[in-house]
Amino acid sequence: MPPSSPLDDPTSTNLSGFGTPTTTGEVARPHPTLFDVCHVGVVLRATLFVHAVLAVGVLFVAPTLRAWALEFALGAGIAMPAVLAWLISACALKAPLSRMSVAAQAAVSAALGAACGSAGWALAMQAGPGDFDRIGPGGPAAAGAGLALVMHQWLRMRALARTPADTTAQLAELQSRIRPHFLFNTLNSALALVRVDPQRAEHVLEDLAELFRVALTETGDSVTLDEEVELAKRYLAIEQIRFGSRLAVTWELDPDAGSARVPPLLLQPLVENAVRHGIETADDGGAIRVRTRVKGARVVISIVNSVTGTASRPGQGMALRNVKDRLRLMHDVNAQFESRRDVDAFRVQIVVPL
Repeated sequence: MPPSSPLDDPTSTNLSGFGTPTTTGEVARPHPTLFDVCHVGVVLRATLFVHAVLAVGVLFVAPTLRAWALEFALGAGIAMPAVLAWLISACALKAPLSRMSVAAQAAVSAALGAACGSAGWALAMQAGPGDFDRIGPGGPAAAGAGLALVMHQWLRMRALARTPADTTAQLAELQSRIRPHFLFNTLNSALALVRVDPQRAEHVLEDLAELFRVALTETGDSVTLDEEVELAKRYLAIEQIRFGSRLAVTWELDPDAGSARVPPLLLQPLVENAVRHGIETADDGGAIRVRTRVKGARVVISIVNSVTGTASRPGQGMALRNVKDRLRLMHDVNAQFESRRDVDAFRVQIVVPL
């Protein structure tokens, strides 16, 4: 690719995280999976919620600001280890708990909360018994059980709310993937190759069959980045038949990034957008660059395509919204997404945990 290509610019790292907690997908069960608290976002929200309740509760017993600060510090010494212990226990027991009825889940959740509250009080007693013995174990146990029930109900409502959102995202995914015009163009390209290059025509049809197999078959909750890259390569290989030299594709792939887990059909709609809005509308064609790289404990994925000075026909943004939604569902705040239009390039950057 020539040095002046817009794709040679460094990719921005100014990303914003997501904050909507969701459950990771599991095998279908008769009851919603409530106890998926193994996300950083859930841990942060649970910790902030418990301390906010503690701060408000102390206001009713502390006569002065100094007394409030002291009582809050004492209570936080119990609450912090207690809520962390509850989260760790709920995460470790997620599989057996999710197979229980909702009532049984609530009972176990309350029992765990009471036990963790008492354990937090006992741990605080070892650090400073003079301050904590006046509280007694009953209060932390009752508070732990009550807050655990509130957390349980929040997780239950979140699991129930996820179902229509997940269904809508899957429907949008099917509607925005493998459009009819792409099917017709591919079949026409294959027909044109049958007589002049039968072997190449066979490869085109194999790539097309694989694309439809993934798009129309339930592929599970996640796939590896290597699998997504292979699917995107098949898609661009088909488009290469149609555009020829007008489409220049560069792959910069880090082998260590291939094991990252991502939602299925993550890259294909993004490279499809790059072709439709960056290559198809340009008389001279353009270039697409797909790059993956490991950065610490994360994998950075970037898709950059050149654009002409005039804007392409506007789209509805369905593919980008769908990618965002499914990243939220799978990785919560551990996923990051950014898309932007520069002067001569459109950039999409995704960060997922390794």
